[in-house]
Amino acid sequence: MLAADAWNALCGPGAPYERVTTDVLGTPVELFAARPPHLPALLAGAAARSPDDLYLVSDDAQALTFAQAYRRVCAYADVLASSYGVGPGERVAVAAPNSPEHVLALWATVVLGAVTVGLNGWWQPAELDHGIALTEPTVVFGAGRPLERLAATQAHARGGIAFSSLAELDRAALQRTAAELPQASIAEDDPAAILFTSGTTGRPKGATLSHRNFVHFALQAALGGAAVALTGGGLRQVPAGTQRATLCVGPLFHISGAGVALSAAPAFGTKLVFPRHPRWDAERALKLTEAHGLTQWSGVPTHFWQMLTHPRFADYQTAQVATIGCGGAALAPELLRLIQSRMPGVQITNGFGMTETTGMGTFLNGSQLDAHPGSVGAAAPTMEVEVRGEDGRPRPEGEVGEIHIRGAGVFLGYWNDSPATAEALTHDRWYRSGDLGRIVDSVLYLEGRTRDLIIRGGENIYPIEIEYRLVEHPGVADAAVIGVHHPVLGQEVKAFVVPEPGARPTGDELRAWVGETLAAFTVPAQVEFRGSLPYNDTGKIIKRRLEEDGASA
Repeated sequence: MLAADAWNALCGPGAPYERVTTDVLGTPVELFAARPPHLPALLAGAAARSPDDLYLVSDDAQALTFAQAYRRVCAYADVLASSYGVGPGERVAVAAPNSPEHVLALWATVVLGAVTVGLNGWWQPAELDHGIALTEPTVVFGAGRPLERLAATQAHARGGIAFSSLAELDRAALQRTAAELPQASIAEDDPAAILFTSGTTGRPKGATLSHRNFVHFALQAALGGAAVALTGGGLRQVPAGTQRATLCVGPLFHISGAGVALSAAPAFGTKLVFPRHPRWDAERALKLTEAHGLTQWSGVPTHFWQMLTHPRFADYQTAQVATIGCGGAALAPELLRLIQSRMPGVQITNGFGMTETTGMGTFLNGSQLDAHPGSVGAAAPTMEVEVRGEDGRPRPEGEVGEIHIRGAGVFLGYWNDSPATAEALTHDRWYRSGDLGRIVDSVLYLEGRTRDLIIRGGENIYPIEIEYRLVEHPGVADAAVIGVHHPVLGQEVKAFVVPEPGARPTGDELRAWVGETLAAFTVPAQVEFRGSLPYNDTGKIIKRRLEEDGASA
């Protein structure tokens, strides 16, 4: 992207984004030379640089500047240490909607050298029990509906783990006068967060991310923004003296939320606005865009479709929005055209990454979108990307293979799951993504998935856990689940069900059955009954046939 003089100004010797190669966990990795040593240093730096700028803002009028948030984090950490006995390396789990208190609890955990555990707020009690049993937290905090589900868990009934609400933690913190962060000894590769991601087994696995991972997430984003500022002639820019501001719509138990709240926001001095109601609403997002002067929209394509096609879109002030950030898949041409027509000059960023790579992998924005339509960009700074064949060797340019990623964003491994870690990471720490792609002219094009992953409105859904649940129903003999196209959500869940002889379950009955134990977004939108399912000679369901049938239905 950069001419030689611009590259030297940003990335040359002594420049802000100079990079060096250093041994990390036994592997040479490119790192930013000038980097904070851990997450607490990121927060302290933001509080020192921008003490009076707003950081955490709720649309119910609560607002904390970076300096105020810093002091509240100190008090939260004091409560965690003195009242709950939280110390370095211990886990603190949270199951709650997004809120300023949720962010403060995450910060209070990591500044103690402890590890925050993001429990999916949509999980049912059985799923929460699995996450708690795997990570063995010292304390579990909740709020809203997730707190009600926590109360119904076996872990809560058995005792031995402290359960509390974020509101109680906040009230206790308000009575403390602590004004300095704890002096915890934190190394760059110490774990900072455990975020859950499903695998081919369908059981959620705890991807363990380090302080180094989060720090480089922030610096990579900052370099991308600086590069666009130098090369993005004609694109919208945030005016000098205007604070960056965005909605915190990515769940804090996902990398899309935790990465922004703990990393990118303090690095950029960004104001995070939290909607009062956690459920997404396009017009509320437009209202908040105007009310809080949002300069950036981030989210999944569904969000942008709904805002840009809302009948009252033109009634709200959106001219100050300089950037729209997406990720995970190439932008649909129709959506790209819609953005460019309704918000001319806005910067559009895209990329490819996952929880296991702290959201990092490839990066695409500005003029690159037009130069490489349909791609997800080139390898991001500090990251390497290869497409490999079944023999583990890189494939020639243009040939399809499994996408492998290595670099500063690659996770430590899966918590308490050595076999899964060994399957996901090569001996020299390349992450096997399970996704298929090809590289042409140094940019990556996605070609499909080696797993049966369904992406519904940004939520990852693995069919096997739904299939297991369906066949537990007394009226179901066999079941298979696939993703089918949806014009707004991207995909929705479709189940093919073979009833037991003489049984006549209904679609509504099976949807209710799935919803009793699994998250609502996994419940099949479509249920098709069949006399049998197609199997190959080895006894595996031929899902390709079901997908062809689903596409034509």
